[in-house]
Amino acid sequence: MRIIVIGAQGQVGWELTRRALALGHNVLAWDQAELDITDAAAVDQALNASNADTVINAAAYTAVDKAEQEPEQAFAVNRDGPAHLAAACTRLNLPLLHISTDYVYDGAKTSPYVEDDPTAPMGVYGASKLAGDEAVRLLCPRHLILRVSWVFGVHGHNFVKTILRLAREREALRVVADQHGCPTFAGDIADALLELAGRIAEIDARAAWGTYHYCGHPATTWHGFASAIVEMAREQEPLPVNTVTAITTADYPTPAARPANSVLDCSRLARNFGIQPRPWQEGLKQVLSSNS
Repeated sequence: MRIIVIGAQGQVGWELTRRALALGHNVLAWDQAELDITDAAAVDQALNASNADTVINAAAYTAVDKAEQEPEQAFAVNRDGPAHLAAACTRLNLPLLHISTDYVYDGAKTSPYVEDDPTAPMGVYGASKLAGDEAVRLLCPRHLILRVSWVFGVHGHNFVKTILRLAREREALRVVADQHGCPTFAGDIADALLELAGRIAEIDARAAWGTYHYCGHPATTWHGFASAIVEMAREQEPLPVNTVTAITTADYPTPAARPANSVLDCSRLARNFGIQPRPWQEGLKQVLSSNS
């Protein structure tokens, strides 16, 4: 296939690019320097000239707290960018695979979220991503939206790297224990997207376009995730940290509110495509090995 990867320097985009190349695909890997998706004319021109088979959008404004002070930038990247891509893909009859987020939910539900649950984002980031999802649905019939959560990876900034850095610097860590979610390895998200990209004809035939959830398992808390990171990292190197204390969200105020529960039910993806997420611990091992 000839695949366009948008957001190629992000956590998932980086994995998409290297894994697609390893599979023998022809990859056009574009980050902001190569294509500003907030520029509709630039998107049209780039896609027109690409001769691509599939577009995968992994670009996003993901600074959750900063978005509260920069709503215009967040909406430009997370809403307008996907809208431009969706419109161009429809004109060229290209399928669009688009990454969304668990932050479209408010976290009030006590069981895992399914794709048809009502959305109610708590902050600018979630609202901007939801607006992007809605634009993709409206403008591009041949779309797959993959909602993911708590993304971590080898490349870029993420929770795993932050905890690892702090564990090397401090004797004690304090981590929120009343927010529940599912850590997801960026490499696994990339594999799922590439599997779906390879089955476009089947998706067309079955009219299986739409929104799907994909995240690692089992569910945990940020405290549980941090404890696992420290425990696994300690197998590879000595660390000064000796306690990881559980705290509440109220103990660690942030500019943007986070959902108390953003656990995603992934059974629709498994049912339709047989794609089963891996335990997040397996991806964590890969990240820690690359950072040792």
